[in-house]
Amino acid sequence: MIDALLRALPEESVPLGAAHGRVLARDVAAAVALPGFDNSAMDGYAARWAEVGEASRAPVRLPVADDIPAGRTDVVPLAPGTVQRIMTGAPLPPGADVVIPVELTDGGTDVVEIRDCPAPGTHLRATGEDIAAGAVALEAGSALGAAQLGLAAAVGVTELPVRRRPRVLVLSTGSELVAPGQPLLPGQIYESNGRLLAAAVQDAGGEARQLHFVPDDVEQFLATVRSEVASADLLITSGGVSAGAYEVVKDAFGELGTVEFAKVGMQPGGPQGAGTVDGVPVVTLPGNPVSAFVSFEVFVRPALRRAMGYTHPERLHVPARITGPLRSPAGRRQFLRGRYDGGRVSQVGGPGSHLVAHLARANCLVVVPEDVTELSAGAEVDVVLIEGALQ
Repeated sequence: MIDALLRALPEESVPLGAAHGRVLARDVAAAVALPGFDNSAMDGYAARWAEVGEASRAPVRLPVADDIPAGRTDVVPLAPGTVQRIMTGAPLPPGADVVIPVELTDGGTDVVEIRDCPAPGTHLRATGEDIAAGAVALEAGSALGAAQLGLAAAVGVTELPVRRRPRVLVLSTGSELVAPGQPLLPGQIYESNGRLLAAAVQDAGGEARQLHFVPDDVEQFLATVRSEVASADLLITSGGVSAGAYEVVKDAFGELGTVEFAKVGMQPGGPQGAGTVDGVPVVTLPGNPVSAFVSFEVFVRPALRRAMGYTHPERLHVPARITGPLRSPAGRRQFLRGRYDGGRVSQVGGPGSHLVAHLARANCLVVVPEDVTELSAGAEVDVVLIEGALQ
């Protein structure tokens, strides 16, 4: 349902300096070849192998006809019976077919003694060896990190077509919530889900805006939502979706009839909802912080990243052996907090959906299928590696 709600985001063109962390919307071709010209891979001497190939048997002395530093644009052909001193990255003179590293010579500048010689073609970089002009340099769906942006610059690209970042509103509900830093009265708690989910949206690549949390009042909740939702690609709420008497999200959206609520066979994160409000996609997550986090990871993050154009929107899954026995309720897929290290994983804390301190110490989620109730130490499990955990 959530995948269907979130459509591919529109394309925009941004300069390279603003493209880090974005996703490429279309293939990008190389404007130039890499390398753009035949050049040297070593500091040494450009030579004809036929004239220096026997240097390992008897040293060869030849005049140094020219110097070729990197960046020189007026390189002359290599005259027979001579060498040219050349630097790494400098253009290869026509006629040369080997570069002799300076370490195999006496380093002469007028006449050089060559004491050994590698095979023909050694230490040369051929035009287009890395990528040909006009070839696809970066494919649509590529996440643009340091290497990708370096390649874009190297092939002469100044702007890249990327998917726009999703604009996500985050709203927590609950009359018991108090802003961090304010004094707590008995029965009150500090609001944390808004910050947790906003950070999770940003980690996924989106732009999050955290709305001030609202009490359990249907009219105030709807007024807050409708005054803000038109500016967003997605609204995420937390809390107010269970079966209690003061479930403001369920009550408010239930009146609209455009959001469907369900009980999902997973733990934590059973109560869920998804739909639209005034035509804008809405996902309603449960209120316990671990439930909200796991629900975001399972349902929202992949959908957001798919809408941004990622070809592989899922987290990395790896197999691991558990260090201790596990128990899990029948009929519900369990997502336990864990610490993954070198193919082994240990559980962090219990399964309770309120144990946010244990979540902060985890670096993975341990997935126990719904048809498994017990696992012994050493059993293999599927582990989802999550980012942002303490290392």
